[in-house]
Amino acid sequence: MFSCWVEGGFAESPERNGQMKAWDKIKGFFGAQDMTVGNPTKVLIRFALPLLIGNFAQQLYNTVDAVVVGRYAGDNALAAVGASGPILNLIIALLMGVSTGAGILVSQYFGAKNREQLSHTICNVLSITVIVGLLSGVLGLVITNPFLRIMSTPDEIFTDSSSYLSIIMIGFVGCALYNIGAGILRGLGDSVMPLVFLLLACGLNIGLDILFVAVFGMGVPGVAIATVIAQSISALCCVLRILRMKDVFDAKKRYFIPDKDICLRIFKIGMPVGATQAIFSGAQLMVQSLINSFGTSVIATCIAIMRVDGFAMMPNFTFGMSMTTYVGQNIGAGNVERVHSSAKYGLRLALLVSAVLVVLILLFGRQLLMMFTDTESVLDLGARMLKVLAVGYICFAVTQVLGGVMRGAGDTVTPMIISVITTIGVRVPLAYGLAYITRSPELVNGAPESIYYSLLAAWMVGAIITALCFRFGKWREKAKKSELQTVQSKETA
Repeated sequence: MFSCWVEGGFAESPERNGQMKAWDKIKGFFGAQDMTVGNPTKVLIRFALPLLIGNFAQQLYNTVDAVVVGRYAGDNALAAVGASGPILNLIIALLMGVSTGAGILVSQYFGAKNREQLSHTICNVLSITVIVGLLSGVLGLVITNPFLRIMSTPDEIFTDSSSYLSIIMIGFVGCALYNIGAGILRGLGDSVMPLVFLLLACGLNIGLDILFVAVFGMGVPGVAIATVIAQSISALCCVLRILRMKDVFDAKKRYFIPDKDICLRIFKIGMPVGATQAIFSGAQLMVQSLINSFGTSVIATCIAIMRVDGFAMMPNFTFGMSMTTYVGQNIGAGNVERVHSSAKYGLRLALLVSAVLVVLILLFGRQLLMMFTDTESVLDLGARMLKVLAVGYICFAVTQVLGGVMRGAGDTVTPMIISVITTIGVRVPLAYGLAYITRSPELVNGAPESIYYSLLAAWMVGAIITALCFRFGKWREKAKKSELQTVQSKETA
């Protein structure tokens, strides 16, 4: 088709205009997303879908580790990787705090269209991430063996657990940069590129797992090395992507110099989340100690359950993160009413998807566990435990979505308090209590099911308290305060 000459240049043909509009839509899908406009349900689904796929990929990432180790290195190696989990989660707790604080600030400044503060925040976050990642890695190397001893890790898996954790800690900066970078991108409304980088890491991790463990016979250390390499590459991709987003913020050298006020704001908002994760991880350490007392077979069973359980948890975490970004952007833009009306949409979506996955796990739970082991006792125990957890996934959806709304409004303290109540006040005492009262000559340390009955109870209590706090909590006051600040800022401008 020919273009005709008009004032100042050529007029585009309809076909050309259509191509440009299509390309703009594609670019928009892979870029920052403004969640302050548009139909709330469509906006949430568009943002949450890549997150859900990403969480699925992350779970697949972890599951392949377990499948390869369990199948090619045996149940003891599988137990060794699993026994390392609570310690690794404890180290990641501080990182999660920084990531959440950064994501909330980024989403609020992006929603408020405050380019100066957005630039300061993003660049400062990248700087302190390297520092926090290095410090966390050193801390992890120091506490690894003492904590494995405290948890009564069986001697037959101690060496492998220690090797796995040590290698992960050496490459911990890669883990830190990916998680923080992905948090920044999500705060900007871009949930697609973190997914792309995660899929890249997953594919690489799977290939290296098979190469190092199945082909080279490196066992547990091979799994750890594969994870570090994959995470480091995905971290590099995230950082390069952020630095190229010049249409959103300015990556000037002066912005990378740590700013006291910005760092304090990030930690003030994020540390309750980090504390929540630390509390949860601390509780996991205590529960893991109980699990270890049941022996290697039960440890391997719990690891297989955790991998299957992770798939059922995906919608909960996905919609929780989506609501945090959505609420953060809308409060930054002063759209508090939009937050109130959309919370129910996010909850409905999470409950619907969780319910479907629960049904699938109840129907095919045993078959899923067979990916990790063919030991009948492990399969029987695992199938029973998955049935215990089924209702809990629905309850946890409520906790995550409504908690995500509160965090997006800047109220990260209330979810932390709820976590303290449910983990320290309910789960740990109940797990040990049930194990104690179910002791018998056959079950010297009690029934292993006590681990999951206590978790179910904690999830149910958490859902009730979260619903009450959402209805009557102080997050609404924080939202109104942020809205007022936004209006005043616009009037001043």
